[in-house]
Formats: sequence, C-alpha cells, structure tokens
Amino acid sequence: MKKILLAVVMFFALISFAFAAVNINTATKEELDAVKGIGPVKAQAIVDYRQKNGPFKSVDDLKSVKGFGDKSVAKMKADLSVSGASTTSPVKKDSAKAEDKLAKTDKKEEVKKDEPKKEEAKSDKKSDKKDAKDDKADKKQTKAEKKEAKKAAKAEKEAKEKEAKDAKK
Repeated sequence: MKKILLAVVMFFALISFAFAAVNINTATKEELDAVKGIGPVKAQAIVDYRQKNGPFKSVDDLKSVKGFGDKSVAKMKADLSVSGASTTSPVKKDSAKAEDKLAKTDKKEEVKKDEPKKEEAKSDKKSDKKDAKDDKADKKQTKAEKKEAKKAAKAEKEAKEKEAKDAKK
C-alpha cells in the first residue's frame, strides 16, 4: 500500500516538475525555493535583487544575483520565466519531503523485517560454533579413550608377559 502511495506521490511530483515554470519577477520566496537548485538563501537573494533593481528582463539576468553563475542559470532556465504567472507552488517541496519521509519509513520497516533474519543467522552461527566445539570435545574424548585403551592393553600385555616369566621360573 505504501509503495502504491509513494508511486502516486512521485507521479504528481514529476508532473509538477515537467510543467513548472516559475516567474522570477512575481514569485514569492517559497515558490522560488521550490525550484530545484534554488534554496531559501538564493530565493531571498532573488527577491532582494528584484526589489532593489526592478523586474528581470530575461532569465539570464539571474547571473547578476549573488550565488548564480552561468552553469546554475543554464540548469534552471527551463524551470524559470520572466513573464506570465508562476505555475508552481511550494507544494512541490512538501511532496518531496513527504516522499523522503515515506521512503525512510519503508526503509525502517524493511530493516525491522530483516532483524529476525539477522537474529536467526546469529543464532545459526552460535549453534554452529557450539556444534563445532562439541565435535572437538567428542574427538578429544575419543582420543583420550583410545589412549586409555592402549595403556590398558599395554599394561595387560606386560602383566601377561610377567606372568609368563614367573611361570617359567
């Protein structure tokens, strides 16, 4: 169920990214902040620059704003405009946060599901170690029993030899 919800949220987020064009002359700080590549500091810089110098004539004028260079403006050009109404809202960032939260929740659930498996694996390892120790102990015991049997056989043989010598005398 959560995966389906995540897919739906991502679908709408992607659609909003595809059709989003923020007018840098009329957008609020929050709307600018919702554009990928523009954080709250850059959004405030745009608003401050616009209030001080008037409306932007083109998106390339963003290069005059502190924090923007050729590369960053080129990356965001498709998401920005200087005419028309802004067609996006801060919901985009909220949906991204919701996606992150949902993804984290899913990860936590997966970790919880994996915990019994890990515990079972640890238990298996412990029992394997115990079995190995038991096997070693059994082998030691078997070796000790064999030594004991050899000693007993040797002692018995020596006793018979001694009896045989005594019988000859």
